[in-house]
Amino acid sequence: MDRLSDLEFFVRLVQQGSLAALAREMGVTPPAVTARLAQLEKRLGVRLLNRTTRRIGVTHEGEVYLATGARLLAELQELEQSVSNSKAVPKGLLRVNATFGFGRRHIAPAVVAFARRYPQVEVQLDLTDRAVNLADQAFDIGIRFGTMPDSRMVARRVVRNRRLLCAAPGYLAEHGMPATPRDLQTHRCIVLRESDTAYGTWHLERGSRQETVKVRGTLSTNDGETGVQWALAGFGILMRSEWDIHQHIAAGRLVPVLKDWTLPSADVYAVYPERANLSAKVGAFIDFLVEWFGRDAAWTQPRHEAV
Repeated sequence: MDRLSDLEFFVRLVQQGSLAALAREMGVTPPAVTARLAQLEKRLGVRLLNRTTRRIGVTHEGEVYLATGARLLAELQELEQSVSNSKAVPKGLLRVNATFGFGRRHIAPAVVAFARRYPQVEVQLDLTDRAVNLADQAFDIGIRFGTMPDSRMVARRVVRNRRLLCAAPGYLAEHGMPATPRDLQTHRCIVLRESDTAYGTWHLERGSRQETVKVRGTLSTNDGETGVQWALAGFGILMRSEWDIHQHIAAGRLVPVLKDWTLPSADVYAVYPERANLSAKVGAFIDFLVEWFGRDAAWTQPRHEAV
């Protein structure tokens, strides 16, 4: 426990920026802080700070101790918060953000079941056409796909999901089945414009081999459901998440294309802004989603032979 106390002392000292500032915060004299630091450095056998009367500078050893120590303290705080919340009753307003398609199809029914289990939680589900900044708009949880670009977010995967290339049997009968990613350049492709990133560029992998292909087509949209309808109508090859097309593939209405190639990850995550403030209602909802999708996500069941 003394070592954890030393970690917290050192982290707070660096945050305050001076021995005198920490002394004021702790309600002790500056010599007491100096003595505490000296004892810590003596125990570790290294100098952690270069200090003058007005300012401190962190040594290389101090940087290592600070970085690892801060992480350990955060994990300890999260552990204690988790244990404490395990006995807490989830209640209050829970604001959740998800995209329209997945939100309507999967999050909305999950919220109904969650509300029955936790009647003291008031759920506000906001659906948007694209991901929003959770902190700026005061959301507790966001539902996101693929890798998380914002390192300030804490993410927990709630269900696996793949991106697939597919087309209607009629389209493939007329235009042929692509054998390689480069063949996509000679096909009509349905392009989804769902973010601000460059669209119409598809990335495929097979083992250590990577291919980037710029595709084209006569139809493009910012709505995934519309893209699926166009693919079903035979207007080209579509890249879409498995959650949205698995039923069409199982029924033979859509056929997988380039099955031995993989596309960028599209696993579904629940994300929240601050790991240290995981409230009972947030933790309960995330745990519920993992349980819900583990039981009811049809696309995660054993694959159909056509896939």
